[in-house]
Amino acid sequence: MMWPDFASMHFKNPELLWLLVLVPVIIVYFWRIKRKTRTQIRISSTEAFKNYRPSLKQRLVNLPFVLRVLAMSLLVVALARPQSSSRASNVKTEGISVVIAWDISSSMLAEDFKPNRIEAAKKVALDFIDGRPNDLIGLVIFSGQSFTQCPLTSDHAVLKNLLKDIKSGALKDGTAIGEGLATSVSSLKEAPTKSKVVVLITDGVNNSGSIAPQTAGEIALTFGVRVYSVGVGTRGMAPYPVQTLFGVQYQNMEVQIDEDLLTSVAEATDGRYYRAVNNRRLEAIFAEIDKLEKSKIEITEFKRYTEEYFPFALVAGILFILELILRYAWLRSLP
Repeated sequence: MMWPDFASMHFKNPELLWLLVLVPVIIVYFWRIKRKTRTQIRISSTEAFKNYRPSLKQRLVNLPFVLRVLAMSLLVVALARPQSSSRASNVKTEGISVVIAWDISSSMLAEDFKPNRIEAAKKVALDFIDGRPNDLIGLVIFSGQSFTQCPLTSDHAVLKNLLKDIKSGALKDGTAIGEGLATSVSSLKEAPTKSKVVVLITDGVNNSGSIAPQTAGEIALTFGVRVYSVGVGTRGMAPYPVQTLFGVQYQNMEVQIDEDLLTSVAEATDGRYYRAVNNRRLEAIFAEIDKLEKSKIEITEFKRYTEEYFPFALVAGILFILELILRYAWLRSLP
């Protein structure tokens, strides 16, 4: 048996607690009755009782009455229906809704980042998620088409497992920036937070999809979604893996990122465009976005009541039984 948390306890029928006022009345009445019925004996001297010590039974003669009063008091408390609760509270904390829109086209396998662009982005994205425990975060992947890999969630363990499984080639090849952004905005439309953000990671030029990036940017602006676009790739030439008859070989190819497009889409939504030319710069960009996007959200914890009368009723019953045993057995008095 566990006693309730008295700090969070309240009573369903508190008016019944007024019955406890009768407790001192009963005690006073009992002592008056006892004094009236007390037998008096006149003796010439008390010298014979000078060293008299009352026995344990005599000392506990009033214990049954005390037990009965305590039992009655506990029954009154039980009748008042004490309840404990998981107290509802409004907790303000930092948090936003974020969707990471991730380009997984074949060009993301270029090795101007170590070990390659897609794996380097995974590492910083995982660190980004770990640093934002209060955020709702989702994941959208795109290449020639887009797909919601993980909807907005606070279960970051599941999110990170899905992120780790990302591989280039999971979707038709190409770079559909507009569709990736539009799918991300769709995931954020009903988000409960005030601040909604898309972190768009790409290394190319929009060449696929039925939605233009500018149109997707206008949709983002309509729904109050801010876009941070990140161009991933060194300047100049980068080694790309190419499958040939003789296995995988590397070819240096020119890095082409439509920076004007990514800048215009980001700035139209009050966001920013960043260019990551190496692993260190990519980490710094995500660290900057992490600092920029902080907002207050309010989380309501709900209250659940639990009836707590049983411990009081049980102890009252035990006291009643103990009182009867003492009164009619060990402390029994003759008429």
